[in-house]
Amino acid sequence: MLRILVIDDQVHVRTAVSLALRANGFEAVTAENGHDGLRKFRAAPFDLAVVDIFMPEMDGVKLIKALRERIADFPVIAVSGRPLGTSGRTALDLFPLAPELADIVCLQKPFRPAELMDAIAKATAPAAAVEYSSQAQ
Repeated sequence: MLRILVIDDQVHVRTAVSLALRANGFEAVTAENGHDGLRKFRAAPFDLAVVDIFMPEMDGVKLIKALRERIADFPVIAVSGRPLGTSGRTALDLFPLAPELADIVCLQKPFRPAELMDAIAKATAPAAAVEYSSQAQ
């Protein structure tokens, strides 16, 4: 059973994600902000983190970098629903442009539980399997 850390400043998002994870057989631990998430990450082992990008105090990008300072290839799913200006794009659209964030799996809010399960599978897949599946398409 994967142990997943869910970090989002919106209580309804944390609750919904946590319920979906538990319903699908995962262990879910929640944190209300980046500092709380980092504290929980340092205190116990996790297999994956679901990280909101826009949070007060410590944003998701800083948090992801802090997680990866501890475990370089730690699997992360970044989530965001906040548009950047009027372009219709979000911060998630910029992740592939940053080498240190290019392998982060991105998920646009709002998302369905099935999309979350797909993102988990992608984030936790061995690198060779991910490479093969993208070549096959």
